[in-house]
Amino acid sequence: MATRTSAPALIATRPTRPAATAKSHRTRVLQCSATLVAAGLVLTACGSSDDDGGSGSGPAGSTSFEGRGPITYVAGKDTTGSVQPVLDRWNKLHPKEKVTFIQLPTDADAQRQQMIQNAETKSDAYSVLSLDVVWTSEFAAHQWIDKLPEKQFPLDKMLKPVVATGQYRDGLYSVPVSADGGLLYSRTDLLKKAGVAEPPATWAEMKSACAKVKKLPEAKDMSCYGGQLQKYEGLTVNFSEAVNSAGGIVTDENGKPDVDTPEARKGLDFLADSVKDGTIPKEGITYLEEDSRQAFQSGKLIFLRNWPYVYSLAEKSEVAGKFGVSPLPGLNGPGSSSLGGHNVAVSSYAKNKATALDFAKFFSNEENAGTFLKEASLAPPYGALYDDKALVGQYPYLPVLKESILRAVPRPQVVQYGDVTSKIQQEAYAALTGDKSSAQALKDLQKDLEKAAAQ
Repeated sequence: MATRTSAPALIATRPTRPAATAKSHRTRVLQCSATLVAAGLVLTACGSSDDDGGSGSGPAGSTSFEGRGPITYVAGKDTTGSVQPVLDRWNKLHPKEKVTFIQLPTDADAQRQQMIQNAETKSDAYSVLSLDVVWTSEFAAHQWIDKLPEKQFPLDKMLKPVVATGQYRDGLYSVPVSADGGLLYSRTDLLKKAGVAEPPATWAEMKSACAKVKKLPEAKDMSCYGGQLQKYEGLTVNFSEAVNSAGGIVTDENGKPDVDTPEARKGLDFLADSVKDGTIPKEGITYLEEDSRQAFQSGKLIFLRNWPYVYSLAEKSEVAGKFGVSPLPGLNGPGSSSLGGHNVAVSSYAKNKATALDFAKFFSNEENAGTFLKEASLAPPYGALYDDKALVGQYPYLPVLKESILRAVPRPQVVQYGDVTSKIQQEAYAALTGDKSSAQALKDLQKDLEKAAAQ
């Protein structure tokens, strides 16, 4: 993920600045025989259930992947420098079917908004879309992306939780390019010096370790822990992880909200109390991915919650050789990461869909997954890469990352995701800033999510 000042293009769970959530999709009503489930949060998809069917029955009326010629690949800005060389390789092999890279803002909310606007105008400007894993349900339900022929992709070689992010009701609508799992980065040099032998498995152990490290002269001005707590998608991720790591849930597998619980309160209390007692620095509630990474690399944090892309950058910083990674801690043991990553999908309004489908196969293949791992520390969807001894020797965090992904819990997989994440951010941030108690924030959030479900 080349020197970067913002999150990588392929990882939408790493937005870099807050943005207004697109609400225009609310006005769109599906005219098929949709069935509302789980109080209206999840819609039954329309179209054929044929696993090998063409492109489904999207609004563009396409029933098969036909047409060859130039296409576009649409994603957030590539701050890693790893995407264009892959596109150049495709273009060299397919001079009459070249792909043009359309780079959107680094902010995931802004990316989603622009993709929705393109779909609602039925524009063919976007061919292959790079989707955050939590957008699949929304884009498929609104028929903005085509159903893909499952058997033409090597899904059996990919990690099952990652494959599931591309599935919606009756089939496959997006294909994993990168996975993602949260990791705990630790200043192992300071932990060792303070007599802490193992990375913390619980929140209490982490705070205890911090207290010991801060007694060291060189660590007296350091803060204990940082994550991504600004009011944007990163807060939804960190909030969800805290709730899940305390034994709670945000929504169940059918999308039904259930946050007004003692378990969820323990998770939010961990974050809110950590801000109050200084475990998380005051500026920690302004951190985005890059802010928190830079704080860790500059020696301001003992522990950092972030994504695997940080590893390769930290190895080039002043903390090189002084840090390690471990699973995220939880209330009573190792916690659960939010499942992140990026998938590719074919726009229902694209031209040259035969080319678009072939490019989706190429871009998501195992060779390119290895390239993105080596060039940008992106978590591959292919299980074999995590077990490759040569790669593990080069990237020792791979076993921990694989465990993180296999233990990960998806963020709410709902059609109205934009509304849901906006409400989560609003109430969680109120608790972090002290405007509300955790109990009141969760009570209000439950009502908000139930109201969203009824729309």
